[in-house]
Amino acid sequence: MMRPHYILLPANPLFIAMTLLLAFLLNLLPWGQWPGVPDFVALVLVFWSIHQPRKIGIGIAFCMGLLMDVHEATLLGQNALAYTLLSYFAIMIHRRVLWFSVGVQALHVLPLMLFTQLIQMVIRMSVSGKFPGWLYFSESFVSMALWPVVVWLLLAPQRRAVDRDDNRPI
Repeated sequence: MMRPHYILLPANPLFIAMTLLLAFLLNLLPWGQWPGVPDFVALVLVFWSIHQPRKIGIGIAFCMGLLMDVHEATLLGQNALAYTLLSYFAIMIHRRVLWFSVGVQALHVLPLMLFTQLIQMVIRMSVSGKFPGWLYFSESFVSMALWPVVVWLLLAPQRRAVDRDDNRPI
């Protein structure tokens, strides 16, 4: 049975900014170096690059990457490069991804997140020469598993009510 398609309300730019700020604050928590903890900024950037490519673009991804570089005290530009390429590729496939169900969308998000981690790992290895281990890529799979929750949470303010109330304007 086909699921109904609903027309979403426009995304509020303030809500977009607040979700990016919340994702950045989640990355600031001390669990960031544990294996399997997803990069929340990258996950939210992918979501908004797919759903609102005209509002969230490569420039915002670059700025968020610089903030993450400063937070992680890594080579300046490492996360900025990774987030910029992540946003570029997410914008490039956004029309195709939106046709699929949320589960299949998660399968499209996985290569984007793996590519982002691969870029970060190559830069770290070229500077330090240490391989972080294969467990390093587990956060991409956790991000893929969290994708349905992220979609549900971030699209919630845009959904219209199913039963329209005559007292509400929309």
